[in-house]
Amino acid sequence: MSVWSDHVTAALLGTERRDPPVLPEAPPGEAGDRAARLLDQAAVLTLRRRAGRLAASGVEVIAPAPGEDAPVVPPGAAARLARILAGEQIRVLPEWLDAAAAHGRRVPARLLPELLERGRSDRVLRPSIARAAGRRGVWLALRNTDWAYLVGAGDDPGGGADVWETGTRNQRVAFLTRLRRTDPGRARDALAETWAREPAPDRAAFLATFEHGLTLADEEFLEAALEDRGKDVRQLASDLLARLPGSAYGRRMAARARACVTARPSREQGRDPAAIAVEPPHEHDEDLARDGVPFHPSGSFMPGNGNGPVGARAAWLREILARTPLGTWTELFGLPPMEIVCLRVADPDGRAARDVHIGWARAALRQRDADWARALLRGGVVVDEPEALAGLLAVLPADERDPAAADLIRWVDGQPDLLRVLERVPGPWAGDLAAAVVATLTAAARRPTRRDEHALGQLCRLADQRLDPSAASRLEEMGPAVPRAVTELITTLRFRDEMVKELAE
Repeated sequence: MSVWSDHVTAALLGTERRDPPVLPEAPPGEAGDRAARLLDQAAVLTLRRRAGRLAASGVEVIAPAPGEDAPVVPPGAAARLARILAGEQIRVLPEWLDAAAAHGRRVPARLLPELLERGRSDRVLRPSIARAAGRRGVWLALRNTDWAYLVGAGDDPGGGADVWETGTRNQRVAFLTRLRRTDPGRARDALAETWAREPAPDRAAFLATFEHGLTLADEEFLEAALEDRGKDVRQLASDLLARLPGSAYGRRMAARARACVTARPSREQGRDPAAIAVEPPHEHDEDLARDGVPFHPSGSFMPGNGNGPVGARAAWLREILARTPLGTWTELFGLPPMEIVCLRVADPDGRAARDVHIGWARAALRQRDADWARALLRGGVVVDEPEALAGLLAVLPADERDPAAADLIRWVDGQPDLLRVLERVPGPWAGDLAAAVVATLTAAARRPTRRDEHALGQLCRLADQRLDPSAASRLEEMGPAVPRAVTELITTLRFRDEMVKELAE
């Protein structure tokens, strides 16, 4: 018997007085079968009530979905989402969801089951789903363990006021995240009450919420967490303390850093520094490890092994500098950041200079210091480490990011680093940045070698999600005889342009 005939039968209960049908189990293995059965049950129950017949005692009564605050997307946008979920331009799905949420809209209820099923196998998609699924998405997720990832993935932790005591880990993380944004002290107190009883993975997940509303008021709690038995907890605590320049942690790191990096004065300039002298740390101790600098930092190798790009002492130096308050250097040298990064480093082979500048770049990123980010980008002191610079773009004010990214792309154009740099530059690519990317695509399309063709394909695949759709007209100026990758990029840009306009209606 079909679902439709079941609905008709239920609707006729008030006239024929037939027993209500029992829905069969959905065939196993079908995507969204549990969601379909859930919605079918709800529909049958509604029809029974309208017919004046009470549901059989064996049927589970489902609590109604909560009301929605956000309006649903316009019909044209909903139709396009259905096409995307069916496989057309599927890579733009995160952008569709984020744009819908940015316009204060939500996904139509009828498309939620298929969308939630996609998020089941695609973790990257889950935050975007959480932003656009609305309350009904969380309501569905609470009734299907396959979609439980959504519960607590967004701002809504689901459940009631007692979610901190009774909720899942995801729900409790969502609760703390929301509370940290509005009342960090209350969130810290709530965690302190249960901290000793929480398992290590949960402690780490909860501590990560401190990135919201982080202040010196959190210092005592984080210092205690440096002694935690969980390795991930200790590392998170040290990373968070490194973002608090006025903390005791910052003072400890500054003392270590100033023992490694000193000003070498010039005879002609008196006390003004003419160069920077560098001496990496000679040993690693328990105090350094406690403060988050591991004996084998990522990417390091022990001297003599020859199996990595950075020696252990150099790696320790980079980590120490990355965790040192940047005000340490303006105080030491008595100069603004731009002049400091341009100081000569007394170093015969250039390795120490690279270590110092990369350490400063990591510190600028961690401390969100726009002055130092700007100085390192404009100074061009680590052009041979473009990935380190690319991360600094997010620290700059919004109106400076595109020009700075465009300059960075021009520095590395034609080098193997180009794709790795662009991967770190979030979209949308507009203005000067879009012009630089289009110029790079045009130049690559004119190079006929197979290697260039492969690089062009990778670049187009990255650009189809990030390049401003208005760039399609400039790419079309290349003429009809363009590589297939460029043609496909133009098609995607046109699709995205229509998609954004529909969501803005």
